[in-house]
Amino acid sequence: MRYLLLAFLLISESIYAQTPVSKYLFRPDSTRLPDIRERLVQLALQNPAYEMVDHASKAASYQVQVAKSAYLGLASAQGNINEFTINPHAFSTSTGGYVPTIYPRYNFSLVIPFDIFTRTKNNVKSAKENYYITVAAKNQKFREIKADILTRYENYLLQKQLVEFQGKLTQGEYSSLKRAESDFAENLIKLDDVEKAQKSYINEQVRSLTLQRDLNLSKIEIEKIIGVKIEDVERSMK
Repeated sequence: MRYLLLAFLLISESIYAQTPVSKYLFRPDSTRLPDIRERLVQLALQNPAYEMVDHASKAASYQVQVAKSAYLGLASAQGNINEFTINPHAFSTSTGGYVPTIYPRYNFSLVIPFDIFTRTKNNVKSAKENYYITVAAKNQKFREIKADILTRYENYLLQKQLVEFQGKLTQGEYSSLKRAESDFAENLIKLDDVEKAQKSYINEQVRSLTLQRDLNLSKIEIEKIIGVKIEDVERSMK
């Protein structure tokens, strides 16, 4: 019976070892694709500006631990022992059997400052306050980065739509110019009308170039923060 039970346990352990276990197995939202804005915030938080305040907060937390154990360094102990106590046989040989007795044979002292507890307590409080300051700075930087990247993304979306709409207007002016040139060739309109249509088309082209420039700049500002191309992020969300 004992061997049968042992065999059962070994088989169960083998089956369990071969079963893949994922730390995300029980997450109900594991298959939900995050919103692109959430992804942009995640990428923005990898920016060195946020990493610096994060490291500063961690360093401050370590200083709290150092302050808590600082009392160990404030106390000091020392002791000594005279040479006759260490090796009396050496002196008995050199002095013909006479071993001098010197007191105290050894001594020990412990030095504890009177303010050891108050000093340590105040140092710990100071270290904790510095840590709280770094945590507040970290939270503030998080909010600033989040607001900044989301604002820039909204501006990017606006610029993208403006470029699209302006492209339609420019194409419409181009079609008007071509009709004007055709009508002028058939003597249906005057040259001034053609020049007017041409001027309107050029103005719309200038607006298109300006809006495209603004769109490119908005992309550059976003990519400077997230470290990757915005198109790559958009494709990954599809």
